[in-house]
Amino acid sequence: MRYAVLITLLFSALSVPRCCLGQFIVAHRGASHEAPENTLAAFELAWKQDADAIEGDFYLTSDGEIVCIHDKTTGRVAPDQPELTVETSTLEQLRQIDVGSWKDAKFAGERIPTLQEVLAVVQQGKRIFVEIKCGPEIVPVLRKQLTASGLRDEQIVIIAFNKAVVQACRQSMPQYKCNWLTGYKQKGEQAAWTPSRSEIITSLRQTNATGLGTQDNQEVIDRSFVDSVRDAGCEFHVWTVNDLDAARRLAALKVDSITTDRPAVIRQALSPSQEAK
Repeated sequence: MRYAVLITLLFSALSVPRCCLGQFIVAHRGASHEAPENTLAAFELAWKQDADAIEGDFYLTSDGEIVCIHDKTTGRVAPDQPELTVETSTLEQLRQIDVGSWKDAKFAGERIPTLQEVLAVVQQGKRIFVEIKCGPEIVPVLRKQLTASGLRDEQIVIIAFNKAVVQACRQSMPQYKCNWLTGYKQKGEQAAWTPSRSEIITSLRQTNATGLGTQDNQEVIDRSFVDSVRDAGCEFHVWTVNDLDAARRLAALKVDSITTDRPAVIRQALSPSQEAK
C-alpha cells in the first residue's frame, strides 16, 4: 500500500509543469541583456536560457501588419540608419532596417520580426506575453493572427498600459488572459506613489483585466498589495527585474511571474540550491 502511494505521488509530481515547481520567468523582449531586444535571436536565446515565456512589444504598421518593436521609431535600435516611424511605415520599409548591429556585430542582419514570426517560435508548453504598444485599432488584426497561430489559448497572454486596449481585447478575445500594466510616479520624496492601490484595483475592474503587470517598485510591492490584487480575482506579475535580491523577494511573495532581461541569471538565483544557501 505504501509503495502504491509513493508511485502515485511520483507521477503526480511529474505531471506538474516545471514552471509550477519554481518561479515563472518571462524573458523581457527575449533574452535582451545578451541579444538585441525584440528579435528572433533574442527569443530563441530565451528558450535556451530556460525562460517559461517570452515577452515582446507590438505595433501596427501603415499597411496593416503587426511588427515587434518597443519604440515608436527605429532610431534607438538602428542608430546609424534612416529613422522610421513604425505606424507610418510599411512592413517592407521596416524590413530594410538592421536592428541587430547596435547590440553586437554578430547580430548584424537581424530584422524587425512580425507577430506571426514570433508566434511561430513559441515552444510547446511555453507562453508568449504580447504587449500592445499602440491603440485598439490593432485588435481586429491581432485577433485574426492569434487565432491562426496554432497556439493553445493558455499559451497567449496579452498585456497593455492602454486601458482601452485591455477592454477591447477582453471583449473581442475573452479566451486569452489580458493584463493591465502600470508604472509608478512620485511628486516628491515624501509623497505617495501613484496610482494608489485602490486606483489600481478600480482600473483592473473597469478593464476586466485578468491580471496586473506592475513595475518592480520595492516601496510599493508587499504582501498586502499582492493579496489585495489576488482578492480582486487577478494575477500579480512584475517587470522588469534584473536584481537578484529583488527577484528573491518577489519569489518569496509568490508573484505569478517575474519578467527579466536575464532569464538564465534569475533562474539560477531562484533555484532551490541557491535558495538553500
